[in-house]
Amino acid sequence: MSTSTLETAGGVKVVKPTVASHIRDYWGRVRGGDLGALPAVLGLIILVLIFGTARTDTFFSAGNFANLFNQAAGVILIAMGLIFVLLLGEIDLSAGFAAGVCGAVMAILLTEHGVSEPLALLAALGTGVVIGLLLGYLVAKVGIPSFVVTLAAFLAFQGVLLNLLGEGKNISIPDGFIKSLNKDSLPVAWSWILAIGAVAVFALVQFLRHRGRAKRQLVTEPIGIMALRIAGLAALLLISTAILTQERAINPAIASLKGVPIAAPVIGGFLVLWTFVLGRTTYGRHVYAVGGNAEAARRAGIPVDLIRISVFVIGSFMAAVGGIMLVSRAGSVDPNTGGSTTLLYAVGAAVIGGTSLFGGKGKVIHAVIGGAVIAVIDNGMFLMDVSSGSRYMATGVILLIAAGVDALARRRAAATGNR
Repeated sequence: MSTSTLETAGGVKVVKPTVASHIRDYWGRVRGGDLGALPAVLGLIILVLIFGTARTDTFFSAGNFANLFNQAAGVILIAMGLIFVLLLGEIDLSAGFAAGVCGAVMAILLTEHGVSEPLALLAALGTGVVIGLLLGYLVAKVGIPSFVVTLAAFLAFQGVLLNLLGEGKNISIPDGFIKSLNKDSLPVAWSWILAIGAVAVFALVQFLRHRGRAKRQLVTEPIGIMALRIAGLAALLLISTAILTQERAINPAIASLKGVPIAAPVIGGFLVLWTFVLGRTTYGRHVYAVGGNAEAARRAGIPVDLIRISVFVIGSFMAAVGGIMLVSRAGSVDPNTGGSTTLLYAVGAAVIGGTSLFGGKGKVIHAVIGGAVIAVIDNGMFLMDVSSGSRYMATGVILLIAAGVDALARRRAAATGNR
């Protein structure tokens, strides 16, 4: 039997799925076009195996593993914000240079005005919020297509960044908390405390959710699936921590380098926050509703214009966070901060991870998975001495494949009625 039936004292029968039925249902959804992040996860595994085999001595080293976090942090954080915009079927082409402008505001306040680090950080984040309000207002209230608004902002923010930096000046930020965000690592003890604590909290949340659904006589997932999910996260975090707490310094006698990069808990913190917002709040349900059918959402009483404005605010806020991480990693800000491939990689991370360009489908975890795919491609090809041109071509092909898979999945879902 694939399911079991439990009859409560009130005579209500609740069907309890088994592991076999749960797996069969999941496979049915995949065949129906609901692929989620599956293609990206499989692609990431294949890429890791390819580069790991080609450069075993360097790719799987603790130093390179840590570098992947620092390399991908800025792009992943910007991509998290873009997912909110993409869920509504909109686009933000200005996120890269918005990140640069916010980073420049922070650097200028730190170096030229002697502002403290907390206030400089707040100013950068506040700048992102103001940018998001402006973009959202023009899209939602004025009615200008987001492509046009953000393309104009892309050009304008590039000019703003040049003016802030005096036509090409490079501003180095002083040593301190901000510079450590995407450069330094947590102490070994705190690395383990964080990993074990994260697993414990995740397990507790899973247990409480399972018990809550059971008390309300709702269908619950099999215990085996829940245990497998917890074990998978535990294996991922604990193995990663074991690798990252190894000595990575070239000359440990001069300076030791161990521990989880600070960028990792920063990414994890925002992942938990925005996953909760999208999956566990009324606001998150409204975002999906507007992305799925804006007119139906409006008739249901959802403030569609406010939702549109809010996603651009979140997008630009996360662009500011990503800009802070980019400046931290470089140790300075220049006219190219947030430019070059930053925006393309951020959009690519969201789409490759499984977020739809057509709106209504996506999760914050997609930014992390997609960002990891892009970082592995860039890093692995660099270790193999592949030219920059070939790396761009490979990333472009993978992005095209991801968009194609999304389009085909939507077509299959429409054909089978699994929307």
